[in-house]
Amino acid sequence: MQETELRPGFKPVRIAVLTISDTRSFDNDRSGDTLADRLQDAGHILAARDIVRDDRASIAEKFRSWAADPQIEVIISTGGTGVTGRDVTPEALGDVIEKRIDGFGELFRWISFRKIGTSTIQSRADAGVLAGTYIFVLPGSPGACRDGWDDILKDQLDIRHKPCNFAELLPRLREHEGREAL
Repeated sequence: MQETELRPGFKPVRIAVLTISDTRSFDNDRSGDTLADRLQDAGHILAARDIVRDDRASIAEKFRSWAADPQIEVIISTGGTGVTGRDVTPEALGDVIEKRIDGFGELFRWISFRKIGTSTIQSRADAGVLAGTYIFVLPGSPGACRDGWDDILKDQLDIRHKPCNFAELLPRLREHEGREAL
């Protein structure tokens, strides 16, 4: 029996997984595999998956195109969150989002600190909202993807998680559109 049959009220979310890397392919993308496997094991739908090079404009364009796709409700990226010259995922996120979710990066680093100590300071995990779509950017290691999914996103993307969760807010993320400025 599937988990969705055991736990009434579950509503699958359509999630896209984006790997940011100059070197990975679908054959060796362990981080992307980790996210895809975990979200599907939780009962969600893998709506899309791709790999994009560490290029700010390309990453931003992929975020925009996926956010415009009504079949994608959440984007989770992995890679490009460090501090080297090629790490530009947080900048690309900043180029496109309408609202930042500051607490996501803070919580991720707190969770990560318990596991890898002060090395977590090198992570610039971040999140925001674009066109009614959540975007979460995680570091490029399978461990970081496990931490981000298992310790934050698994619960926040489950509409049954209380006292509140991101999933229940999905229908309201675009409620500001069409309103005239006061």
